[in-house]
Amino acid sequence: MLNDELITYMQKLIPNRTNLFMEMEEYARENRVPIMELEGIEAMLQIVRIQQPTKILEIGTAIGYSALRMAEACPSAHIVTLERDQERYEKAENYFARSGMGDQITLIKGDALEQEDEVRLLGDYDMIFIDAAKGQYKKFFEIYSQYLNDAGVIITDNVLFKGLVYEKAEIEKKRIRNLVQKIDQFNQWLMENDRYHTVILPIGDGVAISRKK
Repeated sequence: MLNDELITYMQKLIPNRTNLFMEMEEYARENRVPIMELEGIEAMLQIVRIQQPTKILEIGTAIGYSALRMAEACPSAHIVTLERDQERYEKAENYFARSGMGDQITLIKGDALEQEDEVRLLGDYDMIFIDAAKGQYKKFFEIYSQYLNDAGVIITDNVLFKGLVYEKAEIEKKRIRNLVQKIDQFNQWLMENDRYHTVILPIGDGVAISRKK
């Protein structure tokens, strides 16, 4: 992972976001809502700008931060996003309404493991972004990758999990140790998947970029 000094330097170079985005970032910090780290989301948004997807599927809305950032980066894209937590779902609804970009976003309430039929009806997708329950990453990938268009891209966040994937021996809590093991197994499976070219970037909390072969 990048050292703290380099991360701070990189973050200082990132231009200020809109007032709404800055408000969302502050809310996430104060309420411990997991949103994508600045340098990680900037990398993802650059891929969005290059790829110019027509339709994006996001697994894990949280408060809607990344969905809105993607909508701003690619105004021609429509984003389908799923969130199971009621409080975060309602917060995302509010931010979408305030943003003026709500027409670009379809917000689905429910567990991504149970919403395949609705997501399928709204697809196919040029890009999929996975940023939900880390222990279910492989299931999310297997379920929804079948609705990815040819030459489509899947981006998965948190795949280095603050460096714990390579520091397993130092983890005392069994729950965290088991979660880290699942992420590590997902990374191994993803890198060996012969249907995708995958690279893992050590930025943010670790971002995997997978493109259909």
